[in-house]
Amino acid sequence: MKPTKLLILLLALAAAPGAVAIANAADAEAGLLAIRALGSVNGQALACAEVQAAARAKSLMLAHAPKTRRFGVAYEEATQAAYQAQTRSTEACPDAIRLTDRLNQLALQLAETLPVVAAESK
Repeated sequence: MKPTKLLILLLALAAAPGAVAIANAADAEAGLLAIRALGSVNGQALACAEVQAAARAKSLMLAHAPKTRRFGVAYEEATQAAYQAQTRSTEACPDAIRLTDRLNQLALQLAETLPVVAAESK
């Protein structure tokens, strides 16, 4: 193999792990944004006593989010912020249909960014 081709091959191989790390970071950030949005819907649903919407938000969180502190904190902080914003707001609560529509959109987004991983058998 010519030295130039070898050098190009070695540079490509050296760059690959960095590219994978960047792609994984972008995927993780997209996942976090979706989880934060899910937490926001959950907070609104809780503040508005929309129990079914809150239960679905929690179910989506448990099914899609990686079981890490980072994702759990993002969900909880977004939930609390949305709850407080809704209870302090003078605007009416969104109805169950609007919350369900938003959850449906987020479910599709989560299916792309954080697909459900089959549970490990023990």
